[in-house]
Amino acid sequence: MFTIYKKELYAYLSSLVAYITIGVFLVVLSLFLWVFPDTSVLEYGYAGLDSLFNTVPYLFMFLIPAITMRTFAEEKKEGTFELLATRPLTDWQIVLGKFFAALTLVLFALIPTIVYYISVYELGVVKGNIDSGAVIGSYIGLLLLGGSMVAIGVFASSLTKNQIIAFTIAVFLSFFAFSGFDSASQILSLQKFDSILMNLGINEHYQSISRGVLDSRDLVYFLSFMLLFLLATKTFLGGRKW
Repeated sequence: MFTIYKKELYAYLSSLVAYITIGVFLVVLSLFLWVFPDTSVLEYGYAGLDSLFNTVPYLFMFLIPAITMRTFAEEKKEGTFELLATRPLTDWQIVLGKFFAALTLVLFALIPTIVYYISVYELGVVKGNIDSGAVIGSYIGLLLLGGSMVAIGVFASSLTKNQIIAFTIAVFLSFFAFSGFDSASQILSLQKFDSILMNLGINEHYQSISRGVLDSRDLVYFLSFMLLFLLATKTFLGGRKW
């Protein structure tokens, strides 16, 4: 698995696509956080990063599919997956190696945002007047959210040889997993199941962790969600004859 992880991470870091994607993510996030009046921290009137943690999930819906779309699709298109499949590696080693490489890149994208926390910490009327516990919880939530969307992206990439199709499928599934269940719970005929539907969606559990409380039920949900899509990826790849 570590061999695949290193190979994938090197491939990501040697490509301009990764740097451009992360760069665009950080620029757009900065605009939402400091420039656009509806979401600017400067307009809030108090020291907090709520706008950051409310905006990042929607940016993730495009950032992560852009990172993961090449995971399997590129190898299938170029015919190198057959070679990879003949090596002494299990399907799980291949899937997990690619998953953790993409997740590492998402972590690289999040690390620079710590500057925003330091800025708000220093700029408060009372220095340090920010709920650090909630910020830490929100970052943990973002990492778990990122892992879930990476699992979706890896699965989408395993379905096709076309990276654009893989990107589109991943964006749709990520959006539906995050917001779709909440929207479905508002449908009149489904309102009696609203609590069940909301608990099936990612947003409910992400918001719970963002409050700074690490509930074991939320952790189990995210880990189970990732495992479900990774298992689906492994099953799909294992069922193909290369």
